[in-house]
Amino acid sequence: MVDATQNDGDQHVYKIQKDGMMNLIKSIAAAATTHDNGQYPFYVLDLGAVERAMNKWELCLPQVKPFYAVKCNNEPTFLAALAKLGANFDCASRGEIEAVLHLGVRPERILYANPCKAAAHIQYAAAAGVNLTTFDSMVELEKVKKWHPKCKLLLRIKPPNDYKGSLRPLAKKFGALPDEVEPLLQYAAFSGLQVVGVSFHVGSIAEEPVIYRHAIAAARAVFDVAAELGMAPMQVLNIGGGFRAATQVFEEICDTVKSAITDYFPKEMAVTIIAEPGRYFAEKAFTLATSVIGIRARGERMEYWINDGIYGSFSPTMYNSSLVSVKAAFCKPPVNEPPAIRSSAVYGPSCDSLDEVTAASGEIMLPELQLHDLLVFTNMGAYSKSAGTNFNGFDTFSIPTYIAYTS
Repeated sequence: MVDATQNDGDQHVYKIQKDGMMNLIKSIAAAATTHDNGQYPFYVLDLGAVERAMNKWELCLPQVKPFYAVKCNNEPTFLAALAKLGANFDCASRGEIEAVLHLGVRPERILYANPCKAAAHIQYAAAAGVNLTTFDSMVELEKVKKWHPKCKLLLRIKPPNDYKGSLRPLAKKFGALPDEVEPLLQYAAFSGLQVVGVSFHVGSIAEEPVIYRHAIAAARAVFDVAAELGMAPMQVLNIGGGFRAATQVFEEICDTVKSAITDYFPKEMAVTIIAEPGRYFAEKAFTLATSVIGIRARGERMEYWINDGIYGSFSPTMYNSSLVSVKAAFCKPPVNEPPAIRSSAVYGPSCDSLDEVTAASGEIMLPELQLHDLLVFTNMGAYSKSAGTNFNGFDTFSIPTYIAYTS
């Protein structure tokens, strides 16, 4: 039914057509049911989707080097695929740096993009040769001076009006304010530290392309302040993340970014432009298959329990139901009439009453399902595996991932 070849490790890579994903999932689920009654959810990683995302990035933003944000999804095969495609990596901790180095990625392809780092993690980065990081406070400069004085620095700034243009703004926690920029640059210079550029992040899931233009303009103002202070010319602009591949907004953002770079960072400045895409690469690459483990009918409304929930792949702080689509797959296709479509709620497996997968979107319409039927969620690669827990004894970290390549 599907052609399976060996991956670099011991996993099969299933080569299928783009429209063959559901058939592959049903075949995997059928095989699993024979030995564990289908009690475990599983992911399918599509390496073809990863490759297409990289091709699209290189077409739309050829002048911007991607540093994939490892926090979004740290599946080893996924990281290895990105490394082979030429991606660099944005790491926020010693653990993430170790995971990337373990793949054979050289340390100069890693940005330690956490403005607030524990001393032990800074020391590890220094020993590993990771020599580029971000900061936004005096205390962070003092830590870097003490434990990694040769590290090159990017000053992370708060982008203007980011709270208006992204689904999850980040500036409440990170980013220097405009009146903090000059004192930070002066203190870095006084401390003998090398600030080589500026970083910002407009927030997760950017919805208004213009916020990138405002942030790039603000970054240019910091470059000018550094020049006025007599500092060495800055060389790097990091435009952060916020990108999604699934909508037209990405193309609009790319056009805005390219226009702003032309206006504020002309070629003669010779500035290297980088970014920290996470969701952009991960979101469409992963599909999650879950099994129906419980059913209750209340009038015309159906309620289903599945073997994954908000303490697993559907973390309420990260999961956004508007970005995900759900499809039903039947273990035994209906013989006569197709099943009725009924208003439905979907719950996770834990004993927490808040564990409702459909809570964010309200009730959804689903065909009437039976035990062990599948609910398949697409666009499930972003902040799913990486944000899960083992709450109530459900081991999110052991959810298997099967590897496919769609063409």
